[in-house]
Amino acid sequence: MGWSFCSHGFKDFGLSRTCIAPLERMKLEYIVRGEQRNLLGLIQRIATTEGIRGFWKGNLVNILRTAPFKSINFYAYDTYRGQLLKLSGNEETTNFERFLAGAAAGVTASLLCLPLDTVRTVMVAPGGEALGGVVGAFRHMIQTEGFFSLYKGLVPSLVSMAPAGAVFYGVYDILKSTYLHTPEGKERLQHMKQEGEELNAFDKLELGPMRTLLYGAIAGACSEAATYPFEVVRRHLQMQSHAKKLSTVATCVKIIEHGGVPALYAGLIPSLLQVLPSAAISYFVYEFMKVVMKVESAQ
Repeated sequence: MGWSFCSHGFKDFGLSRTCIAPLERMKLEYIVRGEQRNLLGLIQRIATTEGIRGFWKGNLVNILRTAPFKSINFYAYDTYRGQLLKLSGNEETTNFERFLAGAAAGVTASLLCLPLDTVRTVMVAPGGEALGGVVGAFRHMIQTEGFFSLYKGLVPSLVSMAPAGAVFYGVYDILKSTYLHTPEGKERLQHMKQEGEELNAFDKLELGPMRTLLYGAIAGACSEAATYPFEVVRRHLQMQSHAKKLSTVATCVKIIEHGGVPALYAGLIPSLLQVLPSAAISYFVYEFMKVVMKVESAQ
């Protein structure tokens, strides 16, 4: 597919993240600041204290993180899945290979993009306003805690991204494969083959626009719900100073001691609300750009 796909996807992922930035901000308020208000109360508090712009706080660094993260993730997944298909010699990718490729893609993207995620968490945390934006936060962390402080939460990030990537790609591909093997799906593929170049880009989507969006949303929701506690632990690790640093397990225990098991799911509702459109749009852009760039998919 090449990195040209990544550059095309960057703008589209940036647009989708900007649209759902308020939900991402609220999720971080629940995790990072331990917010106890309900959603309406939290919305009122942010609007009153920070104005409308407050809902997009940290959005720039989130775009700088998420756009390449998504692009690298999709590119890595197609690459790994294609290689596994070649190694197995099968005509179609197995479910195990889909999950394995998804897990590897998630780990790859996390390793490359975690520093920006750490910086964003620090910026949103109490006192982050005084750091002077993205560059100031980078400089502060490196000067006070060293370069590797940018990789706080690496272990839970990798532990969560493997199953998250596996579920995200695996669920979507299973749903897609199941549909394409139904009479309706086979008929659609036959129609696409017969019409060929006469079809527009939207009609060339194997699942069609609506089903692509729906399956993408389902895959995103399943992935988020399955691995959300790791996200909470990772955010707490990113906020710790070097002097008070706890291990991953100790951090998890501390969270449960303070808020019980439900604390591991703090902010899950706004997270799911932002994941549904984000995952749907991401998969739609992914499939659409493959059509536009005439990229052959591994089955």
